[in-house]
Order: sequence, then C-alpha cells, then structure tokens
Amino acid sequence: MAGCDHIIVGAGSAGCVLANRLSADGARRVVVLEAGGRDSSFFIHMPAGIARLVSDLSLNWDYSTEPEPGLDGRRLWWPRGRVLGGSSSINAMCYTRGQPQDYDGWALAGARGWSYAEVLPFFKRAEDQARGADAWHGSGGPLTVSDLRYRCDLSQAFLDAARERGFPANPDFNGALQEGVGWYQVTQKAGRRASAAVAYLRPALGGRNLTVVTGALVTRLLVERGRIAGVEYRERGSLRTLHAPRVTLAGGSINSPQLLLLSGVGPAPDLERLGIRVEADLPGVGGNLQDHLDYCTLVKSVQPVGYDFSPLGEAWVGVRYLLTRSGPGASNLAEAGGFLRSAAAADERPDVQLHFVPAQLDDHGRNRLPGHGYTLHCCALRPVSRGRITLASADPAAKPRIEANYLAAPADARTLIAGIRLARTILAAPAFDRYRGAELFPGAALQSDAELLGAIRAKAETIYHPVGTCRMGADALAVVDPALAVHGIDGLSVADASVMPTIPSGNTNAPTIMIAEKAATLLG
Repeated sequence: MAGCDHIIVGAGSAGCVLANRLSADGARRVVVLEAGGRDSSFFIHMPAGIARLVSDLSLNWDYSTEPEPGLDGRRLWWPRGRVLGGSSSINAMCYTRGQPQDYDGWALAGARGWSYAEVLPFFKRAEDQARGADAWHGSGGPLTVSDLRYRCDLSQAFLDAARERGFPANPDFNGALQEGVGWYQVTQKAGRRASAAVAYLRPALGGRNLTVVTGALVTRLLVERGRIAGVEYRERGSLRTLHAPRVTLAGGSINSPQLLLLSGVGPAPDLERLGIRVEADLPGVGGNLQDHLDYCTLVKSVQPVGYDFSPLGEAWVGVRYLLTRSGPGASNLAEAGGFLRSAAAADERPDVQLHFVPAQLDDHGRNRLPGHGYTLHCCALRPVSRGRITLASADPAAKPRIEANYLAAPADARTLIAGIRLARTILAAPAFDRYRGAELFPGAALQSDAELLGAIRAKAETIYHPVGTCRMGADALAVVDPALAVHGIDGLSVADASVMPTIPSGNTNAPTIMIAEKAATLLG
C-alpha cells in the first residue's frame, strides 16, 4: 500500500462504523489498521460465549490499572477488545444510550452540536430496531437492536422483586424515560451477536476502496510541519509506513491517547522526559479519564437454577444453541436490570445502574465459585473522580499506565454504598424467597457505611466503560474540537469513546457508535 485517502486506526466499535460510512461513496480509498485478529471465534458470535471470552487473552489487550489508592492498592483488570469489532465483540451487548441531560451537558460544556436533540438522529441512523421505528428509535440501520430470545426465570424474579419494592417497570430504557427496571435490549440478530464488525465492517468489505489490515500495531503518527502525513505500523515483525492526508484514531480511551503521546501530541513536559519530540503541546491528552466503578452483591441459591452449569451442562447449552439459536446460549447473561435513584441521588435523575446476572460472578467471572447463585451489579452512573492515561515508556509495545483514581471523590463512595443498600432491598423482596441462600458478598455481617465502604474497596471492579481521555471541547484542556479535529495537527481526528467530555449514564457502546456515525458526516 503506497498510500490512501484516509487511514482509520482501530477496527473497534467506532472504527467499523467509520470504515463503512467513509468508504460508501466508492471513491475514497480507506485503510483500516487493526492490532488484533479476525473475529472468528465461535464464542464471540454465540452471545453466552462471553463467559469463555474472559479467559481468551488473544482477543483483548489485557490491561490493568496502576495500584488504586481508593481500592486498597488493588490493580483492576481492564479487558478491552483486541479483535475486529473491538469491545463490541466481547461485551454483554446491552444497548443503552444514557440520559438526554448527558448530551445536553456536553453541548453546554463546549461541545457545540452534541446536544441530545442533535445526536438523537445519529442513534436512530445506526439502529435497526426489532420493535420498529418511533420517535426515539430507527429501523433499517446497520445495527440490529432486539429483545432477548431467551430469558432465565431468575431474571424474571429480579423484575418481580423490584416491582414488589415499588420500582416502576420500564419496557424501553432508551425511550421517553430511562428510570425503572426491565429487560435489556441487546445488539443481537437472529440470536447471534451483532458486533460492529458484523453490522458495519462485513457489509463494506466487498468494496475495492476499503482495505482492512489485521495484526497491524500502529506505533507512531507521521507529522510534517503541523500536518498529518500518515502512520508507522508493525505487521508480522516488519515496520511499515502508510501515507495519507487524513488519519482518524478510533482506538478507544486507552489506545488513542497512547498513540497521540507516542507521536508527540500531549503534555510537553511529560513527552520531553521520555525523549519524545513534541509536535503539539496538548496538556489534556490522557486526562479526564472516567469509568463506571461497579460492586456485585452476590447471593447463594438454595435451588439449582440459573447459569451455573456443569461442564456437561455447558456442552448441552452449546449443542442446543447450534441447533436452534436459542436457549441459554442466546442469553447475554445480564438479561435484566434498571436505572434507579439511590438515597444518595442529588436530583431527579437515576444515579445507579443495575445488571442482574443469574449466576455467581466473581473477579470478572474468572473465579468460578461452587454451587448456584445470582449476582446484582450496581454502578455509580456519573462518577466525580477523574484519572489519566500516561506512557510508561516510549516503547509502542509497552502498555500505558492507567490511573483510574477510583473513589478519589467522596461522592462516588456515597453513591455506591447507597447502591448496595438498594440492591439488598430488592434481593430481600418476596420474589426471591424460594431461591435465597446466604449473601456471599458483601456478607450479611457488613451493615454500616464504614463496613460497606471497606467491602467496596476490597471487591469493586470496573464495568468496562472508560471514556474521556481525548476530550472534546473548546478550552485549553480539550484535545479535539466539536468537529473531532485534534487541536494543532491538521488532518488528524479522533472518533471514539475517548472524546466524550463526561461519561454517559449507562453502557457506552451505543454512544460510541453514535459518535462514529456523526463523525462520518463531519469527516465526509
């Protein structure tokens, strides 16, 4: 490849959207460089296969944070997709957009053009809603959003318990109101995962003007006199260069700032200490890191229900799925949940999100607990704490330093403590009487705020939603402008979750796809 018109770095959720949209005219020569491999694993496409993907380090970047002061010095594991489709190929497929106030807040903070009214058309453009189009949803788009084909009785018990406690039912978290409990809609089509690679990239691969290179780790951006000229990348042990007048980073909230820093775009003092030539002094690169910290309340079951299968049971689930595209193999495991106001809520907006899983989850599912049980995740939707991504060295192969800085703001701890109490209230409702055994985490003996805070510090984990490290805005710490152009480098842009000024109040995959849809019109 001697050159092209547009290079996209990363074939994750955003990169797949951009590849499809930017190559659609047939004239623009687009090359996508992806560090990971093909999405050929059976467990990617079988929804319940996410239980197996957690141990397949060939499909994720296997990141960990630095020791977190607010979490007893623990290093939290951050699995991010390193495969076509990125994290949309390994996530739980929950389709949520957040709250309108999230996007209105972006616009008020300097991201003009990104209010809820202005981004809603791009959510709808992306969507092929199985229930049909309405004021909030689109049909005919690349991304199938559907109801689950299979639901566990324990998930229904969770919904019954929440309603017994007075929480409203909500059939659509992305409709008129977010608040309430209900079934998650998922990015699945005909019982298979509808990742961004399936929805956007595969349909575009037939075009002669789109090239996708896997196993290509971009090591440096080529900048000449303040303008992008192309990229340097390593493929099969060889260092190569590819020239283009336009480059868009779509590597996500870790890899996009890392590549900018490696290329001399970031805080000048930090770059100079590592011997990296400064191309643009942008102090905001890598800062503003936000994530949803999550605590799991786990209860043993006195009945053999849910998804804690034996090896033989797992084999039968796989066979049934192959034959029917249904059964537990079609489940995303996090089938039901909700958005609720805890006792710590500062206003009328939901401040916690729940994901109910009819199985025992510990350490991201890597620690298999004996017996049967169920897990209720609770995360604080709008954390105040901020972290950062920095370079550990100038070596592109070295993992960056991730300092999430969880619980640096006391308000985040208060929200999680209130969230645990809310979760316990639901799990103690009569609907669970026939199943309820002992509370394993945090444990019934822990009741005071101080004890629950100790449990959070000891066991809380990420729910996989890092954003904000190449923040969009117009102030001195913004990395990109509202058109997603990188300040100080002509022809370079970023279009992924890293540009979010603040984290949306929900799962972040749908907002990331929306950003890429809007980016395609801005870059077109």
